[in-house]
Amino acid sequence: KKAVALYNKSGQLLAILRNPEVYANRKEEIVTRCFGVIDMGHPYIQYIYSGGDWLVGGEVEVIERIRYNDGLDKFRLTSTELFEEFKRKGADTVFAFQTRNPTHAGHAYLMRTGRERLLKRGYSNPILWLSPLGGWTKSDDVPLDVRVKQHEAVLAEGMLDPATTVMAIWPSPMIYAGPTEVQFHAKSRRNAGASFFVVGRDPAGMKGSMEAVAHPDDDLYAGEHGRYVLQMSPGLGEMEMLSFDKVFYDKATSTMRDKDPSRPDDFISISGSKMRALARAGATPCPVPIPSDVVAANCVPQGFMVPSGWSIVVDYYQNVASDRWVPWSKQKPTATMCKDTHKEGDFGTKGFMLFRKDGHDKKSFWHDLPLQDSKGSYLMVTEIPAFTSAKMEVSKELPNNPIIQDEKHGQLRYYRHGVFPFNYGMFPRTWEDPDVAVFGHGGDNDPLDVIEVSGKPRKMGSVTPVKVIGAIQLVDEGEMDFKIIAINEDDPLARTVDSVTELERVKPGLIDRLKDWLPPHKQPG
Repeated sequence: KKAVALYNKSGQLLAILRNPEVYANRKEEIVTRCFGVIDMGHPYIQYIYSGGDWLVGGEVEVIERIRYNDGLDKFRLTSTELFEEFKRKGADTVFAFQTRNPTHAGHAYLMRTGRERLLKRGYSNPILWLSPLGGWTKSDDVPLDVRVKQHEAVLAEGMLDPATTVMAIWPSPMIYAGPTEVQFHAKSRRNAGASFFVVGRDPAGMKGSMEAVAHPDDDLYAGEHGRYVLQMSPGLGEMEMLSFDKVFYDKATSTMRDKDPSRPDDFISISGSKMRALARAGATPCPVPIPSDVVAANCVPQGFMVPSGWSIVVDYYQNVASDRWVPWSKQKPTATMCKDTHKEGDFGTKGFMLFRKDGHDKKSFWHDLPLQDSKGSYLMVTEIPAFTSAKMEVSKELPNNPIIQDEKHGQLRYYRHGVFPFNYGMFPRTWEDPDVAVFGHGGDNDPLDVIEVSGKPRKMGSVTPVKVIGAIQLVDEGEMDFKIIAINEDDPLARTVDSVTELERVKPGLIDRLKDWLPPHKQPG
């Protein structure tokens, strides 16, 4: 094959991979080169090991600009667009600040002081690129949409100056590789015009390993090592670092700053874990004088975070389990649904349900439709349109049997081995009886599954007359699971193909392709 089509979960063609090359996924080599150690407690190492044994690479030709439709696309600027935005603001230099956390006064201190340093060096209008990381992050990090909304609040309330700031998401994932990763963070920003990079304490840091013996309670990387490595890193070119040590909250001035050794009792450290604990508890502003233990007092020091920004953070931590958050840049799932249906909830969430509609009434796909139409053709209900990956199915338990997304271990299911190249659905008023054995196996207690092989995607919830040409018998955990093979009656093939043998003659390899795609735990009976 000289090209591979790349689809998203919703069946949208995103890009073409030209001249693909398949190579071994050498996980140990990748992990040890990047992290220096194999530690299965590390979140990104777990992510690497969750992959298959082979990787594919090549030249990627993007069909059109990628849109995520998550409400954040206006902040996803290309490098060219960033250059234009910096020019529009009259920048004579640009300094970047990467963040994967809500912005508090400590972060703002680094950014404001960074600009002051550049002004002292003779620049007339240094522009800050506030650059929230937009790619994959670990599950307990603050979601991307929460961070972006909080950054907007910081700009709106003046903790940062909107006139000298450009906020734009950088699409990279976070892999928590400390000194190794921070070099990429800095150098990649050069591609969009940054000449300076703000680096504070413990960039790309990670909590200690469960494998640790000598320092089990310490962070995985020393907090200063990222700065030191970055400042001595080859390949920076003309890019310079604006380096800072850890800053503290000054109770005397209600600001974040370097600690004054002459009055150490006035300074308190507000770590990320403390901030999370305060947000979960819905902490309110501290009284005066400000207590040294803000967690025990359940209060937020004045000036630590802008009030509207704090409200956004509190809302998240008090509703962590909600599925309304955007953890990182993932295209919002979409589905094309038949006009004779009624939708409740958003597609891609656990609350999504699609009903058959008859006027204002909800009808059951399973019980209220006939198995055959007036001409004797069998009627197929499409649950999973061709070239999509969401594992949809007619619910047997819910009233009126809507189409819902299947779950496993509390997570919505998607086919991990690619989009399904055919339409997948069920026959109304059918059921595979567990008490009736076929070749020694009882039925799987589900409606009869249908695979429509014309290749033209049908809409979810559509009802299509099909011609049955054969079946595949699968055994799934000891249960018989028939897959009926059918062709849309309107497809020209339906007039000439009457069997699987004839289908294979007309479309060689189609049946093997179908068998290869079926989940590996289901074996032909």
